[in-house]
Amino acid sequence: MDPLALYIHWPFCLAKCPYCDFNSHVRERIPQARMVAALRRELAYEAARIGPRRLTSIFFGGGTPSLLDPDNVAALIADATGFFAPDENIEITLEANPTSIEAGRFAGYRAAGVNRVSIGVQSFDPAALAFLGREHSADQAIAAIELAQGIFPRLSFDLIYARPGQEEAAWRGELRRALSLAADHLSLYQLTIEPGTKFATLFGRGEFALPEEDAAAAMYDATAEEAARFGLEAYEISNYAKPGGESRHNLAYWRYQDYAGIGPGAHGRLTLGGNLIATSRHRAPEAWADLVERDGTGATVEETIAPADRAREALLMGLRLATGVSQADFLVRTGMALPDAVDPKILTACIEEGYLTCTDTALIATAEGRKRLDALLPALVR
Repeated sequence: MDPLALYIHWPFCLAKCPYCDFNSHVRERIPQARMVAALRRELAYEAARIGPRRLTSIFFGGGTPSLLDPDNVAALIADATGFFAPDENIEITLEANPTSIEAGRFAGYRAAGVNRVSIGVQSFDPAALAFLGREHSADQAIAAIELAQGIFPRLSFDLIYARPGQEEAAWRGELRRALSLAADHLSLYQLTIEPGTKFATLFGRGEFALPEEDAAAAMYDATAEEAARFGLEAYEISNYAKPGGESRHNLAYWRYQDYAGIGPGAHGRLTLGGNLIATSRHRAPEAWADLVERDGTGATVEETIAPADRAREALLMGLRLATGVSQADFLVRTGMALPDAVDPKILTACIEEGYLTCTDTALIATAEGRKRLDALLPALVR
């Protein structure tokens, strides 16, 4: 059976972080029973039309999925692994915030089948945590990591760098502290200003500034150097892992494989009837639930992706990986030969500048090229 990854979106948070542009919502009272019932119904709807598949991963994202009761997580996992054939090494990840963690809940998630947890730490610096709008302390973050290490086979956590006023030496120190706590995976993101966020408003008013481009690039290089000292390699632009510790679920995205997305605002890419279909759900939780209760699904968009758009998406995702884009896989997935999907003059220039390498088997962005992908890709991809 063809592989399938499953994303389950839980849209609620205790507070909205000022940098976050994810589909997250704050409610005085979270309608958990209604939302879970809708998630289970939408999952059943998707399973009926997708048919038999080998389920390689489940990812509970958000929002803050650690606000979900463990029994509800267990029910969703049981449904998913009943509808689809679970891979013998299925990866089941749940995102968690240090403020919504305690031993009983973690043990409950593990008993439910979760075998990987991803903790939203973001920083170990108190001033940075306050700036980022985080509601936990550094001590709470460390306690959450240590607790998770004793319960889950696999663990990841997130940090944000290139913050206002941050210097390379300070980042190296913070990162070394993180790496001393890390297991097999870290996600290390450069702070960006996303439209529609509180930070976008404040940044636009000039209330804070980000490090200059050269300083941010130096921190990016420092990130890879420090991670490598602890045995974690950059397998993707912002993700570092020990061999075998890579996020299997996220690799499905970057390798442009099939994934189903359920829940408010969730996206999917599914092969149905020989076509690759892009799906997306209504973003507002209550409106999404209304649609599911009426129709079985909260989908608002379902479009067949044309070969040229498949090629564009496959390159945009795949060149983020250190292993690049497989020529053979690209042809199978898009119906196009990889050289036909790029501008030959731009490709030649990128190779000459040392930003890309092209072999008979793959197109790969070098370390220098991955720093510049946002600028390179619009010119490179036809």
